[in-house]
Amino acid sequence: MLVLRTVQPTDLPQLQRLARESLVGVTSLPDDSARLRDRILDSCSSLQQNIESPGPQNYFFVLEDQTNRRLAGCSEIVATTGSSEPFYSLRNRPFTSASRELNIKHGVPALSLCQDLNGHSLLRGFHIDTALVRTPHSELLSRARLLFIAAHAQRFADAVISEIVGFSSDDGHSPFWDAVGKHFFDLPYVEAEHLCGLKSRTFLAHLMPQYPIYVSMLPQAAQDCIGRVHPDGQEAFDILAREGFETNSYVDLFDGGPTLYARTLDIRSIAQSQIAQVITGESIDARGRYLVSNVSLEDYRAIVADLDYRAGQPVALDYGMCQALQVSEGSTIRLIAL
Repeated sequence: MLVLRTVQPTDLPQLQRLARESLVGVTSLPDDSARLRDRILDSCSSLQQNIESPGPQNYFFVLEDQTNRRLAGCSEIVATTGSSEPFYSLRNRPFTSASRELNIKHGVPALSLCQDLNGHSLLRGFHIDTALVRTPHSELLSRARLLFIAAHAQRFADAVISEIVGFSSDDGHSPFWDAVGKHFFDLPYVEAEHLCGLKSRTFLAHLMPQYPIYVSMLPQAAQDCIGRVHPDGQEAFDILAREGFETNSYVDLFDGGPTLYARTLDIRSIAQSQIAQVITGESIDARGRYLVSNVSLEDYRAIVADLDYRAGQPVALDYGMCQALQVSEGSTIRLIAL
């Protein structure tokens, strides 16, 4: 059985393996032991804090195969962007110029460096083994974070965003980066993303142009990348889109990938998930497949389970499910249909 759980310091070696396998552009999963260790320890510390309002905390989760203790994926939530350093993105909106004498008014799409998305909760770091792509366990890895937010709402902002990796070629070539960022850094896209993962995007953003970049003046290949999803990032996009997330006028600083946005209380797994009490049983007449989580903080866990769920009634879990979730008779769980 695959179980999503909170990260532990002993997960570091396996997280390094996942980082090496992750998609270029997932800067929140750097292939660097020191940075990963800091991320793990920050998560452990965040889970131990008594939080009444969101701040700089991060919550790191791993997907573990219980049979061999192998990690098959990871994902993360940042409670509030901009708490520890500015959160930069590019705003893609028309820049309007007008001439009263000529009776001309014209809008030209332009990209402007901004910090508009400070103060939102951020879903990031989604990575799953290739063999599990487009399976229920991809849903588990992404959506269990939303069940965690539902269980601990005071720790998160009123809106949630997620940056989806933008287009780059198989050899790590990004037309958007070549047309924009490379002129200010003289670095290949892969190296710039690597530096962002090791340090932060802040020092790179400081070198970006402070004036609007007119989209029509960019090469067509770069224009075509604005808001375009990398093929390997499409599943992460699709899962959140089904949750009610929508694209907006913001794109990633480096590759032009889209940013998804949703009001927290409108997200499907938050708005529609149900609370139920556990009863234990040896056999279950399953009628549907669900994402199921406990409501713990430090020992948060979630699984995919076939259940017989009826609204307002206790839910029967077998021994293996109870062990995976670390719950027992009478415990509270949260669940939502896949």
